[in-house]
Amino acid sequence: MVKILIAEDNILLADMLEIFLESEGYEVCGIASTVNQAVMLADLHQPDIAILDYRLAHGEFGSQIRPLLEGDRGMGILYVSGDSLNTILTKADGDAYIQKPYAMNDLIRALGIVIEMKSGVVVAPSMFPRGFNILENAFESKLATA
Repeated sequence: MVKILIAEDNILLADMLEIFLESEGYEVCGIASTVNQAVMLADLHQPDIAILDYRLAHGEFGSQIRPLLEGDRGMGILYVSGDSLNTILTKADGDAYIQKPYAMNDLIRALGIVIEMKSGVVVAPSMFPRGFNILENAFESKLATA
């Protein structure tokens, strides 16, 4: 079972995500609303992938989480944000991004793509859900040219 960490400062959205993801067969190993909580939960539970809100409360950013983790465990990072893609691409250390608002089925497809690409599967951009993008240099050799 794929373990997911959620970092989202909107608790209602985080709870809704947890319920939905668990109904889809994922294990949510924790919900964090701050960078420190996310780092603690990631180090404790070793998730396979993290869904990180790019802008957290109190001026924190989801992009602050990965550099603080103990070692690189290959955890996938999927950012969710209403910010423009250009902002995310220039500032985030992660794998992919899906723009808010997103449909839940698009989020599931986005998670699947990040998981596949982390395991070496080549995914064609034509398979990407609406609002989904791979971040620069995340999977350079894993994008199909078609």
